[in-house]
Order: sequence, then structure tokens, then C-alpha cells
Amino acid sequence: MIGITGDNSPKGVHAGLGVSWPFKVAADTNEVVFTFNIVTGPNSEDAPEWNVALNDTTGELWSNYSTRKEVAVDYPGKGEKEFILEIICPKGARFGEFVEVEVIATASGLTDSIEFKASATQSILVLKTQMDQEKSVADSLAAKANLGDKDIYAILSPSNLRGYLFVEGMNTDRMREKTRDIRKARSFVDGETSILEIDHYLTPLSTVVGIVEGDLVELVSGPFKGEKARVQQIDQSKEEITVELIEAMVPIPVTVKGDSVRVIEKEK
Repeated sequence: MIGITGDNSPKGVHAGLGVSWPFKVAADTNEVVFTFNIVTGPNSEDAPEWNVALNDTTGELWSNYSTRKEVAVDYPGKGEKEFILEIICPKGARFGEFVEVEVIATASGLTDSIEFKASATQSILVLKTQMDQEKSVADSLAAKANLGDKDIYAILSPSNLRGYLFVEGMNTDRMREKTRDIRKARSFVDGETSILEIDHYLTPLSTVVGIVEGDLVELVSGPFKGEKARVQQIDQSKEEITVELIEAMVPIPVTVKGDSVRVIEKEK
């Protein structure tokens, strides 16, 4: 008897990092022999080599960097044993490249197998910049992104986030290299972030968010630029506010866009 169980759902992995899957093999013999079929794509000839390893609780049993084509594992007392298949994505991987690994277990002439798949996905790094120089750094980095290997896919500079940029790409080493001679770029924050963590920066906020009736504001554009006013009414759907100029001899209600005012004193 031989049987393999475990969750082998496909996984995405960033360049230079690894993913793993635990699985169990049950056998009624004293030894199980593992063999492996490894396929890379979509173009196996140009694809960099992925690191594939089989581990148990004692450590590494086999890897594709060894010359062995198979590995025999003792089963003292027979029964069930837990293993971990680990795959490390090469740093030079391109978006969409993948590896498929078939693990074949043989015992007493019987076999069972399980397949695993990992695909290279882009990384999102957080870049520190000099305060209020986010756009300058983003422009400089964008210009360099088109030179040589296309390692940078996107640059995000949220208007409400000072001192930081989000940079998306594949090869994190080359992403770092392209920022080295940008004067107002500082350093990358350790680790990576994800789309889920920065999703709120990708959704435009209403220009009237944070403004309430009674707030004291200053008009920053239009014919009344520089005038102070009190917020009288807010139209969320049109992102407009109606204000009353407080220094006018006769109270004048004025309707303006939410981004044309700056709150200088909150309603108490």
C-alpha cells in the first residue's frame, strides 16, 4: 500500500523567495523511493533554474542540485510520514514563468504521485524618499525603468503619502540598483508589501472626505482665492461644498469643488 495526501494548490512566488507544501505519505513497507519530474515554462530553454527540494523533519532529503535522480526514505514501523516540498524562484525569473514538479512515491512495486506548481509573480517594494520629493524620484525612476532590462513595471506615488513610493517589478536586486544614483531616493523598506495592503491608495478618495459643516476653510483656487469661509453644506455626490465668506460685508454663499478649499480650523 502507498498513498499521498496533502493540499497541492498552485502558488505564486516572488523572485528570489520560496514557497512550500506539506504532504503525507502512507506506506506499509520499510522503505519508500521518491523520484521527481520537473518541467519549467513557458520556454524551458530560456528559463532560469528553479531550486526544488524534498525535506522531512530532519532536514533536506533531496534537491535538484544534487546528482541523484531519486532518494530512498526509511519507514521504521511503516505507517505515515510527513514531508515538505520546497520551491525557490530564481532571481532572474520573469513574470508568468513557472515550474511544475511531480513527486512519485514507490513502495513494493506500487506507486502514487502528486503534482505541485509555482509561478513567478511581481514584487512590490516600498521606497523611502526625501520628504516632498516623491514625484521627482518617481519621474527619475520611471526614466530609468525603460533602460536595459525592464525590471520595473509600475511606480505609485499617492498624493496623501509623504516620503514613500511603491515600486512594482520582478528582480528586486535590479530594482534596488536602479535607485542607487537617484539623489533624493533613500532606501527600500525591508520586506515586501502586497496589492491588498496598498489597495486603499488605488481607490481615489472623495475630495470632501474629512470636511464637515461648520469647518473654517481657506479657498485655494478660483476668484475668491485666499478668502476664508465657513462650510454651510456638503454635496457628497457632486463632491461640492457650499461656503459662506466670513469677511464679506454681506454674507455670500459660494459653491465650490472640495479640492478648492483647505481646512484651517475644524468645527468644535
